[in-house]
Formats: sequence, C-alpha cells, structure tokens
Amino acid sequence: MPPGAAATRVLLVDDHELIRHGLASAFGRDPQMEIVAQAGDVGQALGAWEEHRPDVIVTDLQLPDGTGLDVVRSVRKQSRDVGLVVLTMHSGDDQIFAAMEAGASGFVGKDAPSGEVVGAARHAASSPRSFVCAGLAQAMLRRVSGESTRLTTREHEVLVMLADGAGTSVIARRLHMSESTAKSHITKIYQKLGATNRAQALVTAMRIGLLSSIQPAARS
Repeated sequence: MPPGAAATRVLLVDDHELIRHGLASAFGRDPQMEIVAQAGDVGQALGAWEEHRPDVIVTDLQLPDGTGLDVVRSVRKQSRDVGLVVLTMHSGDDQIFAAMEAGASGFVGKDAPSGEVVGAARHAASSPRSFVCAGLAQAMLRRVSGESTRLTTREHEVLVMLADGAGTSVIARRLHMSESTAKSHITKIYQKLGATNRAQALVTAMRIGLLSSIQPAARS
C-alpha cells in the first residue's frame, strides 16, 4: 500500500463464526484491507454500519433474522458510496438478480476462493455502484433467451437508440410514437435486462451480445 494511503475498511457479516474468522484471515493477508467489525445477523450488521461506517460490507445471504439483502437495501438507502458484497452457498439466477436489484456491488459464491471474495470487496470499494458477478453474463443470457423475457423488435430498436444516446423524446419522434409509449418500451427493456437505468441496461446488453449484431441508430 502506498505510504499514507488509507486501508479499505471492511465489515464482515455471517452467522457462522468459523466462516467470519476464515474471511478475516483472508482479508488480513491483504495490506490494503482492514477488518473494522464483524456481525452475526442483520441487526448487528446495521448497528456496526452505523458505528463504524466501513468502506465495504461483505455479508452472507442467509442470516438468522433476515437476509443479507436486508442489509444491502438498508445501507444502500443511506449511502451510494459504500461497497456491498453478497456471499451465498446458493448462487442461482434468482439470487444474482435479487442482489443486483437490491443495490449490491458484487455477488460471490461461498465455494469461490477466498481471494475472489477479497477481489470483489476491492472492486466494491472502488466502484460501489457497478455490479460484478462471475455468472452474471450466463444468467442474463438465460433470462433473455426465454420467450417471456426476449426483447421484441420494437424494443430492440429502442435499445439501439438508447445506446446511441437518444433521449425519450428523440426516440418517440424517430419511431413515430408518443413519449409515454417510448417510456413504456424503455421500462420493459430495463425490466427484462434486470436494470434500473440506461447505463446498467447497456452494460448488460453488451455483455450478453444483444447489441453486437445491431447497427447504431442513424442520428437525425
């Protein structure tokens, strides 16, 4: 760590003491990381957050009095800058999307090497509002490949215009529709891609190849 640089302050949340100690040991091997507190449930985690204001919270998904997503949602409402990493033994698509929608910065399976958890925490500290998960691209591909979530031709057209930087009024004018209809298409695209804003939608679309075979919309 560069002289004078502050270590990334981390709060660990897991109801199994052995797992917390193992994670603490892994983080302790990184001189850029500092464990400032540990907690065993949602209540303790939120109390430790209020007291220590860590840079990153690494939380288990299943906790005795709730879930790690309760921690993520509560803390994210208070801060856009804290990193939030979710750990779980069950890393299915639903869990990945739930963590992303709750505002997490990263999602890691407990079967991953400890170094991957530390790496996710490092990313979360530097880019707390972006979401990283090793299986995200495959999960998104499975989501959009289903008939119920596949983009329609019109939604593809709107997606391309979003990628081209067009706003709602411009999209409506180019596609000869009302602004309310354009907004409806955009909302459906966000829902299908598991996104909450344009940036997330475009990043996901690029990751799963939705934009790779579409030419950018011509500017008017």
